Amino acid sequence: MTPIILHHGLFGFDEFRIGRFRYSYFNGIDRAIEARGHPMIVSRVHPTTSIEMRAIELKHTIDKRLENSGDKVIIFAHSMGGLDARYMISRLDMAHRVAALVTISTPHRGSPYADWCLKNLGNRLGGLKLSRLLQLDIQALQDLTTESCARFNETIRDAPEVRYFSISAARHWHLIPPWMLHAHKIVYDAEGENDGVVSVQSARWADHLATWPTDHLHAINRRLVIEIRNPTGDVTSRYLDIIDMLQKAGLC
Repeated sequence: MTPIILHHGLFGFDEFRIGRFRYSYFNGIDRAIEARGHPMIVSRVHPTTSIEMRAIELKHTIDKRLENSGDKVIIFAHSMGGLDARYMISRLDMAHRVAALVTISTPHRGSPYADWCLKNLGNRLGGLKLSRLLQLDIQALQDLTTESCARFNETIRDAPEVRYFSISAARHWHLIPPWMLHAHKIVYDAEGENDGVVSVQSARWADHLATWPTDHLHAINRRLVIEIRNPTGDVTSRYLDIIDMLQKAGLC
């Protein structure tokens, strides 16, 4: 069966294991896809470095795991991960290895909240200067601004032989985790409906499949708000439905 890659976003990871306890970024989604028989690769790249460096690490992961296979892969990429995957396909000679890319809440056009953080935390409060002093690589903050993503989209073109799909997400402020409220307001004031980090407008790319009624973390099954009325619940089935769609299209 077609190998499937799950690629994490900013501050992401693959999984933590403590004894029998397993804590994965794509909470339960990885196990459900694996149970269908798909070879599974869950990425682990630098959590805060540049899109370019994360893309190089993603390519290395795929090449290492599938070095003796000519199979094409399907990539599900959350948040910043979608930009990494687009860069990898376009610039790192990986179009021939990828059948389809599905981005989940990816800020294709950047995030106004990244703009705010760079201006206020990075420059005014000296966060960038401190990070350089401590030798911390936080290039991702710059790469996710609306200005940087505009330049990115001018140079990183979709490969004609790869199918690109996108999922956006949106929730009303009262269904957003409290620590996301500030970001939600900034993004809403600038671009309208959003998931607490990324607007629907920014997440739409190529063949837009749907806008999920989730926040940014609920889109990877991290449900941090109690849903009383019309709960969205576990989103695993939404990923499986996309795989079914890709199979019917002959891509998976």
